[in-house]
Amino acid sequence: MLINSTDPHNVAKTIKEKSKGRNVVLSIPDNYPVDVEMLIEELNKLDVQFMGGIVPKIIYQNMVLDEGVVANFLDHVVTQFVIENIREKDFTVPHIPFEKEKDYCAFTMLDGLTGNISHYLSEVYRVLGNNCLYLGGGAGSLTLEQKPCVFSNEGFFMNAAITVVYEGSGSLGVQHGWEKIEGPIIATKTDKNVIQELNWRNAFEVYKEIVEADSNKEIGEENFFDIAKSYPFGVVKDNSECIVRDPIATNEKGELICVGEVFNNTVVDVLKGNRCSLVKSAEKAAKMAIENFSNPKSGVIIDCISRALFLEDEFQNELDTVVDLLKKENDQMFIGGALTLGEISSFNGYLELFNKTIVVGLFGKK
Repeated sequence: MLINSTDPHNVAKTIKEKSKGRNVVLSIPDNYPVDVEMLIEELNKLDVQFMGGIVPKIIYQNMVLDEGVVANFLDHVVTQFVIENIREKDFTVPHIPFEKEKDYCAFTMLDGLTGNISHYLSEVYRVLGNNCLYLGGGAGSLTLEQKPCVFSNEGFFMNAAITVVYEGSGSLGVQHGWEKIEGPIIATKTDKNVIQELNWRNAFEVYKEIVEADSNKEIGEENFFDIAKSYPFGVVKDNSECIVRDPIATNEKGELICVGEVFNNTVVDVLKGNRCSLVKSAEKAAKMAIENFSNPKSGVIIDCISRALFLEDEFQNELDTVVDLLKKENDQMFIGGALTLGEISSFNGYLELFNKTIVVGLFGKK
């Protein structure tokens, strides 16, 4: 459901009327002038169980929007939990009593600009394991200013993650379409989501040489994001598509700040995309999800904001391609989602944080 109101009371009232006792996941664009703390208060007054995130943009059907609130309703919720400081690694993921004959999904919204995201996801997977199909995204502002961006009945948080686990079946398709232009390169010194050295040299100097040689453009601290959006890193994985890591800024030390961790001695490539390969990869992701699930009732698209910025006008073509394929399976299907700072998926089994990647989820009953 899309709610076009900035009045917290009206938004909460609409959600209460439509939820019919179900839990709700909310996605709100960063620049949309709704008072989130007031909305939390109003939803709590109405006894609505909810979680959500502030994201760069929202997806509703085949539209990318800067205005409105997208609400996805969940039946048969088992539990919802908040981990308030994933940056410090000092937390406990609660155990859940899964029933073997049932299918489960887990949806996570977390601060996309915090550290130790990969550690959080590995802890979630260690505790919950392959009992769940996992999906989610990184919340936060495209300004890259870190501030509270995920919320639930318990409050409005920064450096936090919120996960809801519910009974249900689904399938995923995950693709990125970026291609290698240089590598392998070793990230010889890192600190959480900051790459300090590549091949035992200053990280920015190495990255700058590669990018400037290919782009014929000078790259510096002020224009870093505009150019780097076309040149992500690929974390090399055996027997599967690499995992993209998005460098979003550099600092006065010549360090590269990424969305998501890059561990010491990780082998990476520098990647480059073209509009055609990215759109084709989105089509492939949708087909993957469709092939593994029949009669879907709803769809969720989690796509990367920097991917959309790279594609520019062509991004609408990517979204139309995916939505058209999903609607052929069920023309009444509700499709909601977000453009995020990092995409979360258990595609190929293990739980990962992706960047510059599209995740297509289909859900319903088997």
